[in-house]
Amino acid sequence: MKILIVDDEAKIRAIIKKYAQFEDFETEEAADGMDAVRMCRENKYDLVIMDVMMPELDGFWAVREIRKTSPVPVIMLSARGEEYDRIHGFEMGIDDYVVKPFSPKELMLRIRAVISRSRPPEQDRPHRTLVHGGLVADLDARKVTLDGAALQLAPKEYELLVYLLENKNIALSREKILEKVWGFDYFGDDRTLDTHVKLLRKSLGRYSEDLVTVRGMGYRFETEH
Repeated sequence: MKILIVDDEAKIRAIIKKYAQFEDFETEEAADGMDAVRMCRENKYDLVIMDVMMPELDGFWAVREIRKTSPVPVIMLSARGEEYDRIHGFEMGIDDYVVKPFSPKELMLRIRAVISRSRPPEQDRPHRTLVHGGLVADLDARKVTLDGAALQLAPKEYELLVYLLENKNIALSREKILEKVWGFDYFGDDRTLDTHVKLLRKSLGRYSEDLVTVRGMGYRFETEH
């Protein structure tokens, strides 16, 4: 598997490269967003690690350009952990957000988790759909429609919605949702879940109120109010 490491700090690229190669990843490097966009157009990667603050073209704009031609999974690196930055990244379709300084070992676990989740479904998996009124999740195509119109959901928004629809009317704890949607090796905090719930509600239109907050516990997707 091949990953692209994008950061204007050579020391950070070297650290990530050292641990990635120890984990048997093939690595390539880019020092700015412009190079990253060009390399993603010319090569195929299993994952991109993208710094936010870079010269020429910052990480957010680089991801925007990459997304025009490639669905490659992206882990964003940033020295800032504000909710606005996380929301902005997730709205653009990044798969994870890591705040500097970070643990290289933890980053490797996140890389493997994201790559594992991004693999296409088995071709022989039975075709299934989840229906909630005019909301339809096609599990085989990994596509969600609302009254026939396709919803543009980020990968984690899609997986969160599917898990909630599979467990309609059941109160799910934050820990359970993080375990099932983000995986056993998730090292983040509850803010990531809350951010994705906010984004998902914005996409659900008239069904946004069906995604209910269970105070002191987590969330529930209701069929009736």
